[in-house]
Amino acid sequence: MSRMDDWVTAACAELDLTPADVDVRVVLDLARDVAHHVLRPGAPVTAYLLGIAVGRGADPSTAAAALARLATGWPSADSDTATPTGTNPAAAAAGESDGTASDSGAIAPA
Repeated sequence: MSRMDDWVTAACAELDLTPADVDVRVVLDLARDVAHHVLRPGAPVTAYLLGIAVGRGADPSTAAAALARLATGWPSADSDTATPTGTNPAAAAAGESDGTASDSGAIAPA
């Protein structure tokens, strides 16, 4: 077992979760996308938001993919715009449409 496996197993035991239910790669890929495209401190916050969405019934892979799309489309820090065209970050995180962005991959609970 790797150190990550050891950590996930111990953390799951502490929280009464099943390690097999944790897709570490999905969470790490999402954290990487947020850290590289948005900002580094956004990575753990986004992982937490993903956990809340999943806890409310969202499919983990679908929710992570929606957040990854949001992150990879985020403008760079030196960009003049605060959010990507047609994207409302609050609505996207809540799985809502702002009328301009695609509804595919929304985070809303099933």
